[in-house]
Amino acid sequence: MSADVPRVQVPELLDAWRMVSARRGVAGRLPLSSLTRLADSLVDTEGEVSYSLDFDRDALQVPYVELRIDAELPLLCQRSLQRFLLPVKIVQRLGLIRNEADEAALPPDYEPLLMPADGMLQGAELVEDELILAVPVVPTMPGTEAMERDWPAPEAETERANPFAALSALKKPPSN
Repeated sequence: MSADVPRVQVPELLDAWRMVSARRGVAGRLPLSSLTRLADSLVDTEGEVSYSLDFDRDALQVPYVELRIDAELPLLCQRSLQRFLLPVKIVQRLGLIRNEADEAALPPDYEPLLMPADGMLQGAELVEDELILAVPVVPTMPGTEAMERDWPAPEAETERANPFAALSALKKPPSN
């Protein structure tokens, strides 16, 4: 956020269009326990998320909110079944659009954010959405890659895992 953008305490609802015209920003902290949709992906809800939302217009006069998130998400490693903290640092610029047709006019590095008719945004919900997207499908603790290197799968198991192995036998010409 630029130094000239004033910050205020985070209210539950933000009037995005007013925030853009005033070039305002908000910053806050949320306990992980308050993010109920994200909680299903976590091993526990200890910790908190710090974030900031900065509203402005770019050089092309496109209204945006720049979202910055810093968190450590407690996950369960699917290789070792141990709890670990996944560091998450997100900087995302969301272009504020009034309807889906406006998405095509956004610069390539913007993600679209379809605004409700009243222009009100829930900052915590926006933060939670980005954190849900940051959770890996299969969480693995850094350093567990050595497990695959030290204990590779047997060759018979990898051949069995290939569903097209039977088809390759059909492609071979018959022997006379």
